[in-house]
Amino acid sequence: MFSRWLLLLSLTASTLVSAAEPVTFNKDVAPLVYSRCAPCHHEGGIGPFPLLSYEDVRKHAAQIVRVTQSRYMPPWPPDPRSADFVGDRHLTAAQIQLIADWVKAGHPEGADRPAPAPPTFSNQWQMGPPDLVLRMPEPFSLPASGPDLFRNFVIPADLQDIRYVRGFELRLTNKRAVHHANVVLDRTQSLRRRDREDGHPGFPGMDVTTEAAPNDFDPDSHFLFWKPATVIQPEPADMSWRIDPGTDLILNLHLQPTGKPEQIQAEIGLYFTGQPPTKHPMLIQLEHDGALRIPPGARAFTVEDHLTLPVDVDLLAIYPHAHYLGKVIEAWATLPNGSRRSLIRIPDWDINWQATYDYREPIYLPKGTTVAMRISYDNSAANIRNPNSPPILVEGGNRSQDEMGHVWLQVLPRTAAGGEDGRWALQQASMERRLQKYPDDFLAHYNLGAFQQSAGKLDEAARSYRQALHLDGKNATVRNSLGTVLMQQDRFPEAIQQLQDALRLDPQYLNARFNLGRSLAATGDLTGAEAQFTQLLAAKPDDGPAQQALASIYLAEKRYEPALQHLKAAAQLNPSDADLQGNLGALLAMTGDLPAAIHAFETALKLNPDQPVARKNLDRARAQLARASR
Repeated sequence: MFSRWLLLLSLTASTLVSAAEPVTFNKDVAPLVYSRCAPCHHEGGIGPFPLLSYEDVRKHAAQIVRVTQSRYMPPWPPDPRSADFVGDRHLTAAQIQLIADWVKAGHPEGADRPAPAPPTFSNQWQMGPPDLVLRMPEPFSLPASGPDLFRNFVIPADLQDIRYVRGFELRLTNKRAVHHANVVLDRTQSLRRRDREDGHPGFPGMDVTTEAAPNDFDPDSHFLFWKPATVIQPEPADMSWRIDPGTDLILNLHLQPTGKPEQIQAEIGLYFTGQPPTKHPMLIQLEHDGALRIPPGARAFTVEDHLTLPVDVDLLAIYPHAHYLGKVIEAWATLPNGSRRSLIRIPDWDINWQATYDYREPIYLPKGTTVAMRISYDNSAANIRNPNSPPILVEGGNRSQDEMGHVWLQVLPRTAAGGEDGRWALQQASMERRLQKYPDDFLAHYNLGAFQQSAGKLDEAARSYRQALHLDGKNATVRNSLGTVLMQQDRFPEAIQQLQDALRLDPQYLNARFNLGRSLAATGDLTGAEAQFTQLLAAKPDDGPAQQALASIYLAEKRYEPALQHLKAAAQLNPSDADLQGNLGALLAMTGDLPAAIHAFETALKLNPDQPVARKNLDRARAQLARASR
């Protein structure tokens, strides 16, 4: 009986072997190649050759085996066991072996079974024609050789009304010269004055800091990030992001010389939605660049950071970032009950494959959770990505030859009791943590002041701005911000001093000039205010608030004709402002143009029917016009 069982098992195993279907391209390999490789390897893609047919794959079969077995391709840096991300491209050990078996068998096509249709790719807009296309004002000339360049280009949005964006796409004339890109919103146009500061389009720098609008708490909320072969995903319907009139888009490009001079030109396609966001995510940063001082030869230099969450959040996405010495990046969450959950682990960091990663399902992190990151660096000669031979001391900084250690988290705060916006608490916790690390950090004190100003904590904001000025007294932006706090406190002589100092430091600082004009007007110096607004408008005629402010000066001086000229310009620049239309109607009526006044009042009431003053003025103007026509 025992020998019979052995015989039966042997026969069963033999039957299984003989019944196994051979590995073929059509059945087994094509689905893998089309899903994992073709998104880069197609005509116009970043791959050096297409992989869209049996002949394409057969021609490169041996190479495909090598790069998949070494896990060089397809590029998927995160350890798949660390978290579950959308778009996971990694191959399992079984899939890698399947490709090797296919090549070993002579790469049979499997013509008895039709191959799946190859994917199609378009060099046009992935989401169809955009609602608005913005273009760099002029191309940038990239030298044939030299180090990587990080360059920022100012692209005005030129919108008349607030718009909500459900998606964006970047198109470049030369993808091979662009490693990756970010888009930053500059709502106050504070970076325009840096454009062409070195005589070339744009301005240099890896990271950019924009100036917050007074009383506007609007932290970064979305990863506006691009890499070649990026698959464009629209934002959820309830999580669009806002662009205001007067906003500039700052396109931050990481450029790599190709061996010949290149012309770089870019377009940003925006897709709008009529639905304002009802959910407001926020980006929080773990980093410790201040601890980066990596000795030559160090193989496992590490930095860490952590932040304890003051509110419940859902973690939506993550973006790790280091430069060429980065080796291992990991982030995790320690929950209030002491348990630990991995958020990401990249065992072999490569800046060439950095990306943002969306979680397949949001990760709930309750209040009291501590999120943490650790990044190790290899500054030895054995690191093939080390740009320095021999290795040198490397510190934190914005240049590509410096280092960084960041992990950004996109979180959606859950509404706290009482409906308070959890972003306020997160912003405060983030800045307080930064000041724990860097007590003399100029930017941390400035950002804390901006947050306190937005929260209405004006005394605290003034102290934070003054601390920032103690660290950098020649910063025009801080002097302007301190000036606006003093204006809010009706301390106009002090505000005027700060704003004049800001303009001495930067005569082209138009926001400071606008605020100085307002402050002078508040003290009764109408002549001085007129001079400031006139000078501003000479540089920027399409500044609606300045047009309106100058009209107010002329109106106070009873100079009605120039007041009307500037108020008309302001209304044309901002046609959706009901109050502005009502004021224009009143001034038109004062100057005797009743038909135009009636039209302005009617426009104001269409924009906002709940305007009793505009309705009363409309009735009065109609009555006067009727009497005049009798």
